Amino acid sequence: MTRAEQSATVAVWAIASIAVIFLLTPLVVTVAVSFGSSAIFTLPPPDWSLRWYARLAATRGLLPALITSVEIAALSTLVALVLGTLCSIALVRGQFPGREAISTFLVSPLMLPGLVIGIAMLQGFRAVGLREVWTSLLVAHVVITMPFVVRTVFGALSLFDFSLIDAARTLGCSYLAALRKVLAPALAPAFLTSGMFAFLASMDNYPISIFFTDAWTKTLPIQMLQYVEESPDPTIAAISTGLILLAVAALFIGDRLVGLRRLADF
Repeated sequence: MTRAEQSATVAVWAIASIAVIFLLTPLVVTVAVSFGSSAIFTLPPPDWSLRWYARLAATRGLLPALITSVEIAALSTLVALVLGTLCSIALVRGQFPGREAISTFLVSPLMLPGLVIGIAMLQGFRAVGLREVWTSLLVAHVVITMPFVVRTVFGALSLFDFSLIDAARTLGCSYLAALRKVLAPALAPAFLTSGMFAFLASMDNYPISIFFTDAWTKTLPIQMLQYVEESPDPTIAAISTGLILLAVAALFIGDRLVGLRRLADF
């Protein structure tokens, strides 16, 4: 390795390390503050305590907001997996005009600011007469989770050899059985990856959810914003730590079932 290559390697590792530190420092600070005994955000904390975690059980509105977020995230992820897979199959196997435009349109929510999407969907829902809060939240979250599914499953289908399905049928499998025994296992890592990211994106979404909540139906991020406005204490840090642990648990499960390197390939 030449001196120039060594210098380039050192520079890449230095930049990568700085980026990792920059991204992880707020998370570390949040976790540390949540275990402090001070009623204000103090670092380092004067003493270590679990008082803010104990306070979560008595925090007003936290459990209903958490239940709403989990329900919306789980159902929207399930719907997005079904619709996104069907769309991906049509895009990969179909030959029709505007195929590339439709593919770009399906992933466009990832390219637009959340507030823009939220305002557009709010106006659209009003135009069609959809005013029910829970249903509006579900439809909005399906829209923002589908791009994760389409992008991931489309990539996996592009690498799949569909002649394997025909081979399975010649060996006696019906078409549905061939899909279940050949296609589904091949797409399982893509389903897990896209479903994991879709669920986390729904759980953490704020800029779109804020347009479709009311005083009785709130998602967890909206309820956290209300806590910040009313009583900004480390209880928020404790809730945030729980969300961080949720993301870590999802990555751990993905690593055990698929592997982080394969997850990154999608």
